[in-house]
Parts: sequence; C-alpha cells; structure tokens
Amino acid sequence: MDTADVVVVGLGAVGSATLHRLALKGVRAVGLDRFNPPHAHGSTHGGSRITRLAVAEGDAYVPLVRRSHEIWRELEEETGETLLREIGLLMIGEGDGAPSHGRPGFLGATIDVARRHAIAHEILDSAELRRRFPQFCVRDADRGFFEPTAGVVFPEAGVAAQLRLARSHGAVVRPNEAVLSIEPHGDGVLVTTDKGNIAAGRVVLTAGAWLPGLAGGIMADKVHVHRQALFWFEPDQPKLYDPVACPAFIWMHGATEADYLYGFPLLHGEPGVKVGTEHYAGHAEPDRIDRTIGKEEVRTLYDGHVEGRLLGLSRRLGKSATCLYAVTPDAGFIIDRLREDGTVLAASCCSGHGFKHSPALGEAVAAAALAPAHALAPEFSLARFGAVMPA
Repeated sequence: MDTADVVVVGLGAVGSATLHRLALKGVRAVGLDRFNPPHAHGSTHGGSRITRLAVAEGDAYVPLVRRSHEIWRELEEETGETLLREIGLLMIGEGDGAPSHGRPGFLGATIDVARRHAIAHEILDSAELRRRFPQFCVRDADRGFFEPTAGVVFPEAGVAAQLRLARSHGAVVRPNEAVLSIEPHGDGVLVTTDKGNIAAGRVVLTAGAWLPGLAGGIMADKVHVHRQALFWFEPDQPKLYDPVACPAFIWMHGATEADYLYGFPLLHGEPGVKVGTEHYAGHAEPDRIDRTIGKEEVRTLYDGHVEGRLLGLSRRLGKSATCLYAVTPDAGFIIDRLREDGTVLAASCCSGHGFKHSPALGEAVAAAALAPAHALAPEFSLARFGAVMPA
C-alpha cells in the first residue's frame, strides 16, 4: 500500500495549485487525476480565462484574486511562462446590468466593488464606448466599466506550470487514475483507485464536476454540473480584435441571466475571437457529456448574441469546445471540511468564476489541509446550506 501525508484528487485549477503549495512545504503529497492534466474534459481548458479584481460576486473574493495575481507573477518569474496578460476588461450593460453569478445588477455591483476596494477603473458612456471600442455596437442606453489591470489568464499553461513545480519539489503526480472510494482508515483516510490503495493523513477533493459523485451527501445535493459551449469566430476585420485594441469583455445585453456574452480578442495561436455564454438549464453527468457542437448550436449562439453586437465578426467558426461548470445554489465557492476530524477537505471553486482565484485558493486549501484547526472563510462554508459535518 502506498502512503502519503496528503492526497489531492483532481488536478485542474485548484488541485494543481494545492499540490504545488503542499510540495513547497515539504509535504509528502500525491496528486491524482482521472485524465492527464492539463486536459479538456473538465473546466480548466479553453486557452483563456478572464481575470478581474473588481469581482461583483462579493468582497470576500477580492483578496483572493489580488493574491492570485501576485502568485501568477511569481510563477512567471520562476518558469519563464506567460500566465497573465493585463489587456483590460470591458463590461457593458444598461443601468446596473442583468443578474449574473448569483448577483443582481452585476454591472452595478462590479462598480460598487471597484469603488470600495480602490480598484482602478473607468465608467464610460455610450459615446465614449463607441469612440474607444468601435468593435462593440452598443446602444445609446449602454454604459461601460473598464478595468485596465484585468485581463486574461491561460488555464492549460497555469496547470502545467504548477504541476511541473510540484514535481520538482517532490510531489508525485499520478495521471489517468480514477478514485473509486475514500474511507476512514486509522487516524486518516484510505483512498482506493482503479490502480491500488493509498493510506494518507488527509485528502483534498478538488475534482470539479466529479466532486459531487466523489463526496456524495450535501455536495451531491448542492453542486450541480452544467455543460457550456465555447466558440471561436473568425473576424473579417482582425485589427479590431487585436489585444492592443480590444480587451476581454463581458456584455449583459438584456434583462435576464441568459442575455449574457463574454469573450476575448485574438490571442496568440487562437483561430478566432473566443465567445461564450452561460447555461444553467438541466443537469449533466460529467462522464456522459455530449462533446459535439452542432450547426444549430453555433447558429443559436451567433444569432442570439454576436450578430449586431460584435462588428466584423463573421459566422466562420475556427473551432469550438465544451467545458463544465460545477455550480452551487448561490454561485459561491465551497471550501470546507467534510468530516469533523479534518481528514477530508473539499474545494469546489467553480460556479463559472473560479479560475482567476485558483492560485490563492490552492495556497489557502493547502494550509487548511495541514492544520485541522485552520480557520476557513465562513462565506464558503457548507453551513450556509444547512450542512452538519459527520463525526
């Protein structure tokens, strides 16, 4: 039987960061993933993710994303990789904007957070939006929020960098190994996989869309998985979508959560302008996801969100992809112990806005895994859903 101080299950955004931080502390850590990370089966892929300091999801997230920006820069210094580009973020909406990520009036809430935390930003009226960002066909009633130090982080590169560093500090990475069960074992846990057993003092579950099935109980009840689609459309006017001229963007163009569009300019190596929306209808099984994107799905996205809004963006599809959101009822994170003895810790940090926080979350989760009495943020506790931990 193999042994470890801590086993990390799932090596996406938060799992890879957690394993890296554990290895830096000299912990005997083993990281398991049912695939070979970085991979395109879960949530941590697609070439790009938005990062922003003015996080309307709540004040508790601001220190996390600020610390994450510091860590990205530290990782860049150590690896020579480009992991964060501050190309800015433009958010567009009418009034306070539509609801998003569990917050009503997402644009107004973003502005409020920026003001409370002294985050550099500009508020732009429709005339100024048209002058500075002509690729966005805004309405007279629209206004914009521009955050210059926001931008894009690169998920596959971030995961790969942190796993390389984790290995260099002694962590063991075991890809293509599925966890079958996690049971109490002496003072710790027994992790049974399709390749054997590992006796460990602690286990950290960062398995994303597979977390509800692994953890069961209230996690299975409160964390639901939703399929998302990503599209890269070829521009007829590429200069409009050069990162020098075009920031990352979020556009709330209607009154409901479905009237939502986000995207990125033409990033190096990508075949088009990446565009996506967010879908929360129905629940998905992560091992039974339809990975194909048909012509009707492309047409629906383009007609409902792109046409008449993004100037010079053609219907020609460079590529498409699917990813998974693991979403809680309030669109907040879950970072909590699943047993009173602290031997099992779960971190579900998605709900569509987790990657930007992942380096700082990995740092915090690693600290909590090593100290059962370590305080966890109450905002991310399962207690808010009425959960009671088993002894």
